[in-house]
Amino acid sequence: MSGKTQTYCRDCAHPGLRDQPCSHCGGRNGLFHPELSELSIAHVDCDAFYASIEKRDNPDIAHKPVVIGGGVRGVVSAACYVARMYGVRSAMPMFKARKACPEAVVIKPNMQKYAKEGRRIKDMMLDLTPLVEPLSIDEAFLDLTGTSRLHGQTPAQSLIGLQNRIHKDIGVTVSVGLSYNKFLAKTASDLDKPSGFAVLGQSDAQDFLKDKPVGFIFGVGPSFARSLTKVGIKTIADVRRRDDNFMMKNFGDAGLRLARLARAEDLRNVSPDNERKSISAETTFNDDISDPEALMDRLWMLCVKTADRSKATELAGRVVTLKLKTRQFETITRRRTLSQPIQLADAIYHALEPLLIKEANGRKFRLLGAGIADLSPPVGDSGNLLDPGSVKRGLAERASDTARAKFGKDAIVKGREFRARRKSDLKSKPKS
Repeated sequence: MSGKTQTYCRDCAHPGLRDQPCSHCGGRNGLFHPELSELSIAHVDCDAFYASIEKRDNPDIAHKPVVIGGGVRGVVSAACYVARMYGVRSAMPMFKARKACPEAVVIKPNMQKYAKEGRRIKDMMLDLTPLVEPLSIDEAFLDLTGTSRLHGQTPAQSLIGLQNRIHKDIGVTVSVGLSYNKFLAKTASDLDKPSGFAVLGQSDAQDFLKDKPVGFIFGVGPSFARSLTKVGIKTIADVRRRDDNFMMKNFGDAGLRLARLARAEDLRNVSPDNERKSISAETTFNDDISDPEALMDRLWMLCVKTADRSKATELAGRVVTLKLKTRQFETITRRRTLSQPIQLADAIYHALEPLLIKEANGRKFRLLGAGIADLSPPVGDSGNLLDPGSVKRGLAERASDTARAKFGKDAIVKGREFRARRKSDLKSKPKS
């Protein structure tokens, strides 16, 4: 074998010969590409992450269709690959998911658990390179340029090792896309799921893209695709036949972006500073709610969820956001900027409470959401000078977090949450 190898064993990352068993471990799962030793931009995506975590923790449902979500009028947060075979997809209304797959195991999301495992995976990524750009708790871009000397192996070998380590230590699988820019790396990671490793290089990216419809490129939705069709552009090859001036003149910045991606051009760097912008939780009610007290109870539960997620990601927010959707599907968003970033459920609730009181004027709402934005690391629970009891409530909440972590999330339930849960349980019971 002369020159750089283009084949690595997926089982042990050892270099080898194409279509031959691995000389090191005997494995027959080889990864081949003529540029495999030269590419260094990757997209790593956990496979059906939420559902995979739940299956890991409950072997009894390992081979069953699992849907993460809840409620009758809620939406699907995630679905395992078995459930997807029935047509269940993320963001699908729950009633449609249950109809498509009646035997599905439906589990309420546990964002604190998912975020914890996501941080463990991110730490493994950071062991390979400081250039990790998270897109969510279960996917990220990595730039491994220049890491070969540090690790004694090529980026492709390091990524194979990462895949195997995540599977062994976390108990879930990830799919990897490897290329020379972010657009192609993300594209590649979707080609071979689950537990896949796909490669797009300079030699094959152009041919791979040319016959794809314009909607294959992220950001080209149905409306944009219809506008493109009107001028004869249906495929990526059609885009390439138009120059940048034409695309810019007819479709603005979106047209210019499309023209460049159609040529497989993407100059964006992998940026570790591209952090999440907000943390939130929302719920769609089984029945529309107008009663202010009932809305306050639901608001508290959402503030607890938002606080749990903010604590799990070790972030606090200086802006609080209230989201409401009326029975006529009108969306109302209200924001308030605070003097310091907050993280506790009590603080989030008391910041949002006056905003909700103002909107709860007899109208019926079908959805309620609570969140924080303008995120930064927490600076401590200094409390509110206008609310002397806030410090004491904050200390109680931290103590409650400790108990919930040790004995389960239902070990301590505040009065508002208990009342809201009881009302929900009573409504769900069949009438005798």
